Amino acid sequence: MFRRTLLATAGAAVLATAFSSAALAQAPKVTIAIPGIPPVFSVTLMYVAEKQGFFKKYGANAEIRPFDNGTAAARAVVAGDVDMAWSPTPPVINQVSNADVPLVAIYGMPNPDWVVGTTETGKTCKDLSGQDVGVDSVGGARSVALRSMLTACPGVKIEDTKQVALGSGGGPAMIAGRLKYSVLHLDDLAAIQAQGLKLNILMAMKNTNPTSHYLVLVARKDNLAAKRDAIVRTLAATIEAARFMQDPKNADAVADAATVTGQTKEVSKAALKEFLAIDFWAAKDDGLDKKKIEAVTALMKKIGGIKPDKEPVSYDKFVDGSVWKDANAMVK
Repeated sequence: MFRRTLLATAGAAVLATAFSSAALAQAPKVTIAIPGIPPVFSVTLMYVAEKQGFFKKYGANAEIRPFDNGTAAARAVVAGDVDMAWSPTPPVINQVSNADVPLVAIYGMPNPDWVVGTTETGKTCKDLSGQDVGVDSVGGARSVALRSMLTACPGVKIEDTKQVALGSGGGPAMIAGRLKYSVLHLDDLAAIQAQGLKLNILMAMKNTNPTSHYLVLVARKDNLAAKRDAIVRTLAATIEAARFMQDPKNADAVADAATVTGQTKEVSKAALKEFLAIDFWAAKDDGLDKKKIEAVTALMKKIGGIKPDKEPVSYDKFVDGSVWKDANAMVK
């Protein structure tokens, strides 16, 4: 038993030190685009991978690059400016279906945390008609989430609202009193409540659209083929980060990494509990549940995200599950 323990410890040490700084510098760089300036809380995952040394552990020469929103990040992948991007699932499905862009999903965050919050009392979703509603950008992730949630609000369509493009700044606008309605994340809620401002939830995606899907990590098919080993190694580090975040003992380390979002450590720890409660970060599988992806695709066709003359992308064309399998085997 003692000898096996020594061997296991030695093996872990070799893996952790196998990739020197010089070796990493020579490895192909993988640039990961993430949504939000400052980044949204969901992609804390990538900063945990960086700060805990998981990229180096798996020999991934990874660079994190923030973009205004996830839709812009996906466009950067298509243009060849970055290698991968965390992007909202619905707009990416629309892109692939409408323009046959060569994007493929290799990992996902399956459970959206979107809510529509208001600083007013006694309101329902029907009161959104004619109101300014904070989103990231028209057609962006928060905008699509609003459109999706409104399918469960009879008599109100997204065209009845006035979308206000604020990037990831809906929370601060509400705190400052400039906005009464906004599409928010769980960490937005925690930050607003930490300021003593009471919020009422008009709609929550988990209730209005239980088969919805939040984010996908996408790559361009030709670039994936050219950089497959480097991308697999980057994904292996990401998987280990997701598992690291599940352990309550690591809450302080995760909260430290999350300060890049602009939230305080206290707000981040409070938000982390809420995110973990909905299994936000996929730790046991690739986060690309077929039923959820197909349900989002069907909804996009129904509400016009996919053009009437276009065929919705199939699951098998949209998802490449082999990359996660190879990365997961590396982690194990």
